[in-house]
Amino acid sequence: MNTTIKQQRTLSTLAVLAVVAAGLGLGAPAYAAQATATAGGTVVTPIAVVVGTNLAFGTFAAAAGGTITVSTSGVRAVSGVVAMGASATSAAKFDITGEPGSTYAITHSGTAVLTNTGGGGETMALAKFSDLTGANATSGDVSTGTLSAGGTQSLYVGGTLTVAANQAPGTYAGNVIATVEYN
Repeated sequence: MNTTIKQQRTLSTLAVLAVVAAGLGLGAPAYAAQATATAGGTVVTPIAVVVGTNLAFGTFAAAAGGTITVSTSGVRAVSGVVAMGASATSAAKFDITGEPGSTYAITHSGTAVLTNTGGGGETMALAKFSDLTGANATSGDVSTGTLSAGGTQSLYVGGTLTVAANQAPGTYAGNVIATVEYN
């Protein structure tokens, strides 16, 4: 009878060990979980813009009034005013640099008038237009651009200046501001 008790105890011990071993293998139900994501970013070359040339309408006389247009390639066309000789004209040129192949937004602002710097307060209206090629445009505006493989591009701004009849003599000036930002 002693042998039977030992066998029962051995079987009971083995059963308990089997249950414990099974419990270790199966584990308790999970009430939490964990995962790991990576974080990263890329730093690009900052976008920048500098003035290459200023918008210049040259020297002229105004008897009857009219307009002077300087295209995005710097070519001057005159209507109703007398241009003076071969005075220098140029479109404004803005040189843009940044991350190669990136697209960017363009806005240009500044004065809509040029004011006589001699203090008389006289003005002339300025209508601006732009392109990215300097291809002699005389109207329209560009609002986006794409930097070249070298990370550069130029913005050309021309304009039409409205000159009044008997416009007061003097040097007239205003600002053309180009702003660029990555899309």
